[in-house]
Amino acid sequence: MTAVEQARALIARMTLAEKAGQVSQAFAVPFLPPVDQAVAEGRLGSLLFVPDPARINQYQRLAVEQSRLGIPLLFGFDVIHGLRTIFPVPLGLAASFDPGLVEQAQAAAAAEARASGIHWAFAPMVDIARDPRWGRIVEGAGEDPHLGSEMAAAQVRGLQGAAIGTPGRVIAGPKHFLGYGAAPGGRDYEPVSLSDAEIRNVYLPPFEAAIRAGAGNIMSAYMDINQQPAVASKSLLDDLLRGELGFDGFVVSDANGVQNQVAQHFAADEAEAAARALLAGNDMEMALGPNAFARLPELVEQGRVPEAVLDRAVERVLVAKIRMGLFDHPYVDEGEAARVLAEPAHRQLAQQAAERSLVLLHNREGALPLTPGAARRVAVIGPLADSVADTLGPWVFVPDKAETVTVARGIAERLAGVAEVTVEPGVQLRRAIASGLEAFGPPQRAWTDAEAEARFAAAVTAARAADQIVLVLGEAQSQSGERASASDLKLPGEQLALLDAVLATAKPVVLVLLAGRPLDIGAILPRVPAVLMAWYPGTRGGTAVARALFGDVNPGGKLPVTWPRSVGQVPIHYARSHTHTPDRAGSLYHDAPSTPLFSFGHGLSYTSFRLDPPVLDQPVLAPGGAVTVSTRVTNIGTLTGDEVVQLYVHQRAGRAMRPARELKAFQRVTLAPGESREVRFCIDGETLSYWNASERRTLLDPGRFDLWIGTSAEAELHLELTVA
Repeated sequence: MTAVEQARALIARMTLAEKAGQVSQAFAVPFLPPVDQAVAEGRLGSLLFVPDPARINQYQRLAVEQSRLGIPLLFGFDVIHGLRTIFPVPLGLAASFDPGLVEQAQAAAAAEARASGIHWAFAPMVDIARDPRWGRIVEGAGEDPHLGSEMAAAQVRGLQGAAIGTPGRVIAGPKHFLGYGAAPGGRDYEPVSLSDAEIRNVYLPPFEAAIRAGAGNIMSAYMDINQQPAVASKSLLDDLLRGELGFDGFVVSDANGVQNQVAQHFAADEAEAAARALLAGNDMEMALGPNAFARLPELVEQGRVPEAVLDRAVERVLVAKIRMGLFDHPYVDEGEAARVLAEPAHRQLAQQAAERSLVLLHNREGALPLTPGAARRVAVIGPLADSVADTLGPWVFVPDKAETVTVARGIAERLAGVAEVTVEPGVQLRRAIASGLEAFGPPQRAWTDAEAEARFAAAVTAARAADQIVLVLGEAQSQSGERASASDLKLPGEQLALLDAVLATAKPVVLVLLAGRPLDIGAILPRVPAVLMAWYPGTRGGTAVARALFGDVNPGGKLPVTWPRSVGQVPIHYARSHTHTPDRAGSLYHDAPSTPLFSFGHGLSYTSFRLDPPVLDQPVLAPGGAVTVSTRVTNIGTLTGDEVVQLYVHQRAGRAMRPARELKAFQRVTLAPGESREVRFCIDGETLSYWNASERRTLLDPGRFDLWIGTSAEAELHLELTVA
């Protein structure tokens, strides 16, 4: 029998309560009521937040050996950027502009998850985010639909493999459908208003790419979009997601997303919330506490929900379990889990990913790389310098903390026997307002006033005694992620005071930033010779940063977001349409330039590259045809390095205004000194087409198109293409 036939045969034997159980998912965590009895009675079909193989087997035995039908549980977990081995946060991975590497990283994460008994990752997050105030910008690929689509597909392939059920892989669950990243003011969970054109041309493409890559699950979004909660939007879930995009997996709500309809003043009560979500196409409810979908049996009996609709949702969930092989192999090998979690190759891959994600923002007069041994005393100063949690970043729950290499540890290991390394935090970073998610993380004790004064003084003393200072500043991981939106992008806490005190020593300083978003550093740039953006670099992040600081690695990452000069510029992104006064585009504010501090795609290197003028193999794109644009990139410096060659396009005129520039292709190349390589990009009708709001379809306008080849959104090498 096929998976669908097996599922339908099983559904024919199920009671309404058992059906409701299969579409219900609960948290199995110590601070919530136990779920054992519900599992044994078949009232839950899925659990989340159980990363321990032994506990997973215990719950699975309850489901398989004690429930009436013996249907195995589906275990989900937040495998966002690793499980035991932690990779750079997704925004950092996007900065690599290396989808192949990102696919490898997520394959390693999937291997660790699957070996632990986890079947399903609540990842990737593919929301486009153009406002760095939004804390969850750290979980995605940034502002650009093309880069976001490439990263979405790569992550799905890495997590899930060629098909659901691939050995050592898990179900991928792209989220949050749809428009969550457009949160106004960067405020989490806020209602979103988006035009159809924005939805189709900006926010939908990464989901399309993820579905084409085979994603087996989609998570609906928390917020309401255009005055309707996404979890209960039939136009989104059934019409667009399934009808147009052809998605055939199952949809799960975000935590408490179904019940939230009552708080949003959309549904009158819990029962109505359950009915609306299921009827709209939301197949499973994730609930932090009692679940609304437990009301589905009575809703069916009352005629408010057709049983066929419930059966449809149950079928989708059961098909996923069948394809994952859970009916044949419900248990996990606990010994194998220990072996996979300790895999050295995963740690090496994490270091490579961290190295390729580093972005050299600023490097005046070649301040970096530093020369090992040139300084006998090196001070590594800052609240993030030796913080394991802040090296790993947010959404990390079961890492190997002992194996995590902080920036301070990485520098100390790199300079062992060469220089004396002193480490001082100087100040402490703490949230001003609690997130409500503290139960999921370790508590942090606040320093007393006396401790704070002593730590600050110790950092200044260390700076005075040093020959070279590495300042490690940014945001604590608790200040980034969900419920971590920021009203200000300045360095939080007393870090600016620490910076001032360290710079007052007049000792050589370079700055390393650890953060999940662009920060306001415009006033800092003239005061420090070099700034390296490390994001939250993961398990081997400190090794990667140290290797870059001392020239063993040449940074080659690029910004996946536009970096504003101040919070007053946001939201800001490069793909804006022309105004009627394009000559004033750089001076629309009376008190500051309108241009960003760093453009999308920006990233420096320790070497230099030259791009030759691009060439088209033919000047006209014929109907149904394709053209090739090519350039030659040469390393004209003295060190091996990476460059990301980027192609941008613009439609001169048509049936809609199109952005002044849009990224359409990129390629990262590694070149030795003096080495050249030809880079070629194919352009066809799909590359240049867009969804038109007036005609409500995707179309390609004939006419002239601008093409630019370069190394950021400010690319200058230009040519023209005519579309026939």
